[in-house]
Amino acid sequence: MILVTGGAGYIGSHVVIALQQAGYEVLVLDNLCYGHAEFIEPQQLHRIDLEDRLGLDTLFKNHPTIEAVIHMAAFAYVGESVSNPALYYRNNVYGTLCLLEAMVANGVKNLVFSSTCATYGEPDWIPLTEDHPQRPINPYGYTKLVIEQMLRDFDRAYGLRSVAFRYFNAAGADPEGRVGEDHDPETHLIPLVLDVALGRRPQITVFGTDYPTADGTCIRDYIHVADLADAHVLGLKYLQAGGATGAFNLGNGSGFSVRQVIEMVEKVTGQAIPQQLGTRRPGDPAALIGSADRARSILGWNPRYADLESIVTTAWNWHQKRFGLPQSI
Repeated sequence: MILVTGGAGYIGSHVVIALQQAGYEVLVLDNLCYGHAEFIEPQQLHRIDLEDRLGLDTLFKNHPTIEAVIHMAAFAYVGESVSNPALYYRNNVYGTLCLLEAMVANGVKNLVFSSTCATYGEPDWIPLTEDHPQRPINPYGYTKLVIEQMLRDFDRAYGLRSVAFRYFNAAGADPEGRVGEDHDPETHLIPLVLDVALGRRPQITVFGTDYPTADGTCIRDYIHVADLADAHVLGLKYLQAGGATGAFNLGNGSGFSVRQVIEMVEKVTGQAIPQQLGTRRPGDPAALIGSADRARSILGWNPRYADLESIVTTAWNWHQKRFGLPQSI
């Protein structure tokens, strides 16, 4: 049995599907602060806070067949982490400490952790590789970096082995339309543009058109959420086969600009996307692209939905199902 913390969230719910398709029995821990109960079968879901150390112990004791944890329960809004860092250190760092202590106390020694490319900070080179210096520029990224260090320390001291996946930009939705992206507030580019296509927003703001890129807009590395989920299954199997603690980037290795994303949404949806041009946002690098060569070579990861059209099409199908067609455009 695999325990997925944050398994009712956007990426977590896709990981649950991938695990089940791979033949694993799955248990989900989620306090539903941001998760969606309807994404998970009721009998799988345990509504527990990470900081509830006694509750975690009880969960492990009541399910002695738990053999590994996939840890995805974190707060992830960069701006909020700047305005309320205490919330992020409490949930992300202290909550993870409680989870790791409960795992050690109950003899569970394998963990797959959702980290982030935000641990790198401003890039010195592109594409980013795992040996790039980690210099986060916000509390969110720093909490993930602290956790990565905790994992290395817990391996040395207690034999708890782990894989840390440094995500780039998760996007898209389950190709069969079972789950998808639904954040409140929504901050990700693709669902924001799809909101415009559905008439839920009047326009999309493009922050900066004077970057040193082909079309002047920022370039980001988008990775399909189903491909992320596949990587977690491979990371789990790697640990179960005796693999060593380590970190892996998860990205496409090639990026798409803001304008390319908008144009693809227009192509897929058949809707014109009104745009408002804004100034650059502080801290936005011109390009942020990751190399996933290590995950490919060591884990055998091979993304199935690497093209932008597949990413946007699955997201659009989900968006229409979740939010309904507009009355008028």
